[in-house]
Amino acid sequence: MSDWWAALHFIEPRWLWLLLAIPLIYTSFLVRHDVRARWKRYIDPDLLDHLIITPRRQWRLRPIHMTCLLILLGTLAMAGPTWKREQPPFTEDKAPLVIALDLSRTMDAIDLDPTRVERAKLKLRDLLKARNGARTALFVYAGTTHMVLPFTTDASLFDLYLSSLSTSLMPVEGKDTATALNTIEDFLKDEPVPGTILFVTDGIEPHALPAFKQFTAQNQDKDDILVMGAGTSRGGPVRTSGNSFLNDSLGRRVYAKLDVSALRSLDQIGIPATSLTLDDDDISWIQRHVQHHLQSVQQRDSKTRWINEGYWLTIPIAALALFWFRKGWTVRWTSSALAIVFIVPQPGAQAGFRWLDLWLTPDQQGRYYYEKGNYSKAADCYEDPLWKGLSFVRAGDPDAALNAFALSDSAEAWYDQGNVLAHLAKYPEAVQAYQQALARRHPWPDAQQNLELTQSLIPKKKEKDKDDQQETPPNLPPDQIKYDDKSKNGKKTKVLQSDPAKMADIWMRNIQTTPADFLRLRFAIQTSQERHK
Repeated sequence: MSDWWAALHFIEPRWLWLLLAIPLIYTSFLVRHDVRARWKRYIDPDLLDHLIITPRRQWRLRPIHMTCLLILLGTLAMAGPTWKREQPPFTEDKAPLVIALDLSRTMDAIDLDPTRVERAKLKLRDLLKARNGARTALFVYAGTTHMVLPFTTDASLFDLYLSSLSTSLMPVEGKDTATALNTIEDFLKDEPVPGTILFVTDGIEPHALPAFKQFTAQNQDKDDILVMGAGTSRGGPVRTSGNSFLNDSLGRRVYAKLDVSALRSLDQIGIPATSLTLDDDDISWIQRHVQHHLQSVQQRDSKTRWINEGYWLTIPIAALALFWFRKGWTVRWTSSALAIVFIVPQPGAQAGFRWLDLWLTPDQQGRYYYEKGNYSKAADCYEDPLWKGLSFVRAGDPDAALNAFALSDSAEAWYDQGNVLAHLAKYPEAVQAYQQALARRHPWPDAQQNLELTQSLIPKKKEKDKDDQQETPPNLPPDQIKYDDKSKNGKKTKVLQSDPAKMADIWMRNIQTTPADFLRLRFAIQTSQERHK
């Protein structure tokens, strides 16, 4: 409640000057209805006191009170009260999430059935369903860190690779959480939308805590970290293969326990931590933190726009206006009946009439449906081309949005056209739209940045030699054939080998294998390349 009250302000405070009309109107009404003031110039004051009948002091609601109240509500509505922000178009309204799954050997412990890693994978599937199409990336780490999937909204693709994960895929044993955090931080540095990193692990090494503390200090206005512990405090043996378990040097089974103390240490430095639960409480906990972090950053982001909530005041204004239908008020019943005759359509009139048309303009109706998330209905109601186009964008109809924006020649319309064309990968057309926007409004930093970014996305044409453009006809006879008569075995030559990394990359593009084999080979190649740097 305190946050709501602190954020309350007016978008157009200039309209508040109309509030001065309330005391002026009320004072003039009192002066006009003051009998003594009206007759004191014509009747002697001593006689006037006996001629005036003083009414009983009984307050009642009168038209002047309703008029002042309507002026008050109407002024507040036009001033645009607001207390929360909304994202501009083409901005993600769902927080991106990077999942870092621990695949160290201890994640094969069986204190969670069937193992910690398998239970974590089941929980991540539930989390993906709860996110309902939000952008999610997946990393795995042990002694090294590897990206499995970049940001994607394809749940089936995510589930395919998630199912193939196991601790045996990792090329280096151990656990290096600090390196995993640094790798993911580099991955997120160019992400415009504030995201959250979720570590699913059975423990954080003590030497990794300073890296977490430094990350939270440097990214207070952007990315956030959550930790979900996998395991129990009592621990369990670590399964290796089949029914075998990991033993120490003395032949005793190794029992891995959830590092509860490390999770508590994270809470002390401001990083929320929880553990896997049998129900969906942990999923709800993650969703709340992820979305709350996005909303908190957006509240501090100057690029977000304040939502004009003044339209809510039209409801009490309409309710108060009904009092004018009472007899003895400004509007008589007869005139009200005549108004209804002209307002309410007669049989055979337009079939598309709605009672909402009596109270709201088409643009106000469009705003109502826009706020409700019914963007298709909002686009049908809006007459303003910019808001109609934005509604089509939200509804997933970019072609209709372009047609709507084209109805206006303003800088904002050209800017929105450029955004739509850029999202459709029509970069040359988007560049022209941004240039038109800058021609009508300059300087405009946002349009200039989008123009430069779109220009960088246009592939440059490579100049080709004329000889390369001419194709050599196949199967031409050779000009001359020479044979080596000096040796029957021919000359010995050295076969030049290409770069192993490039050869492996070419081979991997053509190989057909399972996702697990693909990931295992890719992780091994990445680790080898890192060692040779």
